[in-house]
Amino acid sequence: MTHLTRRTLLAASATLAAPALVRAQGDVPIRIGEINSYTAASAFTLPYRNGWTLAAEQVNAKGGVLGRRIEVISRDDAGKPQDAIRLAGELVNGQKVDILSGTFLSNIGLAISDFAKQQKKLFVGGEPLTDALVWSEGHRYGYRLRPSTYMQAAMLIDDAVKLKAKRWVTVSPNYEYGQSLVKWFKLLLKARQPDVEFIVEQWPALGKIDAGATVAALAQGKPDAILNGTFGPDLTNFVRQGNTRGLFEGKGVVSVLTGEPEYLDPLGDETPEGWIVTGYPVTSLTDPANTAFIKAYQARFNELPKMGSVVGAALIASIVAGIAKTGSVDSEAMADGFAGAAFDTPFGRASYRALDHQSTLGTYVGKTAVKGGKGVMVDWRYVDGAVALPPDDEVRKMRPA
Repeated sequence: MTHLTRRTLLAASATLAAPALVRAQGDVPIRIGEINSYTAASAFTLPYRNGWTLAAEQVNAKGGVLGRRIEVISRDDAGKPQDAIRLAGELVNGQKVDILSGTFLSNIGLAISDFAKQQKKLFVGGEPLTDALVWSEGHRYGYRLRPSTYMQAAMLIDDAVKLKAKRWVTVSPNYEYGQSLVKWFKLLLKARQPDVEFIVEQWPALGKIDAGATVAALAQGKPDAILNGTFGPDLTNFVRQGNTRGLFEGKGVVSVLTGEPEYLDPLGDETPEGWIVTGYPVTSLTDPANTAFIKAYQARFNELPKMGSVVGAALIASIVAGIAKTGSVDSEAMADGFAGAAFDTPFGRASYRALDHQSTLGTYVGKTAVKGGKGVMVDWRYVDGAVALPPDDEVRKMRPA
């Protein structure tokens, strides 16, 4: 007769329970809490939502990550930081999400990042471009996907220098993104052209530009060149008034984000020609990574992708890669484990830097033109984000220890 000891019973129970535990964990999705300004910035965020939807479907069709499917729980902050914070609290405490992600506006990205820091919950910012997110206000729980304002400016400086313009004016929305963009562009250009002058700065409120008055103020400075940071409806109004009043004639224009289809398409045949821009030349890309993404996106949504679509898809790819590298969705483990995670995007391979948690995703630089009554990017090239960052020692000075 076999005697069953307490140790034997415990061992047998553990053996029987193990498969059940594995099955239970496999049935529980990895929950990604996603917050964005869907009603306040729909031109970018709706394609972005399509992008992450497609990517999540593709990941789950391949078995998910760590044997678990991913589930995105999305919320609309309506462009209001206070709403974003409230929604983040509901996602973390009510929905029990494993990760926070998303946000569009830089001020909201910073607010959610600070919330994540206080809650010790991983936050992966997709769109906010402010450098503060990973530098002056960076922390171990915060990562950022898109090229920052510094990176966007750095990608454009070579072309700006070639204009050989001395008198510059700037127009950019009066919040964190716009202020950071102008700051870095001025510093980087002056480093290359010490005699350059910035003679007029215009700071319209986001979404409320008085385009006529703005154009008139810039014209009074009699500039050789213009830095533009407006986007969306503000950009359309600025271009229309600038064309009407002849502001752009005979002047070089450097315009961040204007080559993105979200903002270029609405300009139509009013698109100014020859502007130096960052963007996404979706109609003329032929490399395998982009064409595969474009084909899958068209099949799913019956339209061409936009820059937001790329960001949404890349965001999911980066999160999945970070989880796979970490081997866990524990916040403390992911806070360090995401560093160095490499992932595939429509723009090619990218990774999260261990130094500052900034990704090396790049963007395209080119010029605007009109073809068939539509605005397009021409003479474009891809700039890897890794080459558009400051030296490591400079980053260390800006990022808290």
